[in-house]
Amino acid sequence: MFEAIDDDYLVPFDGTFDITAASTKPPTGQANKRVNQRRLAEKIAELRELQRVLYASDHHSVLLVFQAMDAAGKDGTIRAVMSGVNPAGCQVYSFKKPSPEELDHDFLWRTTRRLPERGRIGIFNRSYYEEVLVVRVHPKILEYQRLPDLGKTPHVELFENRLESIRDHEIHIARNGTVVIKFFLNVSRDAQRARFLDRIDDPSKNWKFAMGDVEERQHWPRYMRAYQDALNATSRPHAPWYAIPADDKPYMRYRVASIIVDTLKSMPLKYPDLDERESSRLAEVRARLVAEEYGPEISGPLEAAEQAISLESQKATPAPKATAEATEVASEEVQADAPLEAQVFSAELDADVEVVVEKKGKGKKKGKGKGKKKSKKK
Repeated sequence: MFEAIDDDYLVPFDGTFDITAASTKPPTGQANKRVNQRRLAEKIAELRELQRVLYASDHHSVLLVFQAMDAAGKDGTIRAVMSGVNPAGCQVYSFKKPSPEELDHDFLWRTTRRLPERGRIGIFNRSYYEEVLVVRVHPKILEYQRLPDLGKTPHVELFENRLESIRDHEIHIARNGTVVIKFFLNVSRDAQRARFLDRIDDPSKNWKFAMGDVEERQHWPRYMRAYQDALNATSRPHAPWYAIPADDKPYMRYRVASIIVDTLKSMPLKYPDLDERESSRLAEVRARLVAEEYGPEISGPLEAAEQAISLESQKATPAPKATAEATEVASEEVQADAPLEAQVFSAELDADVEVVVEKKGKGKKKGKGKGKKKSKKK
């Protein structure tokens, strides 16, 4: 089973993560925009190749979970990091307010239906963790979920039970080949404020701003406590959390891409190997395809292989120039094999040629005679 790669931003598995000590800014000297963009481009190129092998091997899937406060840069990070991946092998889902149908099921139902198939990368832009984050900050939401025994179960116990369900869920999918990588994009309150103002001041970004986002800022301490508890309770070797500094977007995107690439490199990925029987069949099919160039007379796998190889070698070796005698003999052989009508036509054509040659010869003799007579008169 997959185990997390080590990284400076890996949330420890022993429950000691302190969100107040987690940095929201890059280390000193690491905030160079151009350098981080170049590094990101290099990681995107690596990710493109690794995703192809993941898709071809078809034994594992990868689930990327993104959680963050508003304006932390989830959408932009997903867009930038996955820009080089083949869309056929990637799927993105965003989970917001549950629908009536989703509320008729347990809180894991709607995300379980969207888990990636083997060979694919699945991305959750928000996820089942909303049920232990926003719902914890606003427990009134529970009243709309029609939960059994809601009034008898203390909220603290309810959320502990949900965290336990999440741990069980993640170890279950990990045992079945899904590599789970979770990113908490750790933006500071000041950086969020600046980005909100930018969305308000820039008309092209007005659509990104929601009035409720400002109201949620009032609950910042409660959100931070909910994030800390959730990360400590669910960061495990088979489903790690990474708390990435999010105040500097180029650095954040580079670090996310780097962790994904390093994780894929640590997996036993390779293109599928063919067994002896499949390799033999592949050779037969190749021989048949090669044989199509030389006509339909080749049939059967062994005959096709032998004759195709012979024909290929003949095609590669230039044929010697034919002598006049050999050409004449070949022409006679072709005529002998031709249908009767073709032979008659050929004989008539040869006779006509002889007559024309004879007439030409006579014309030349007459011409010469007249010439001599003229010379005598002179």
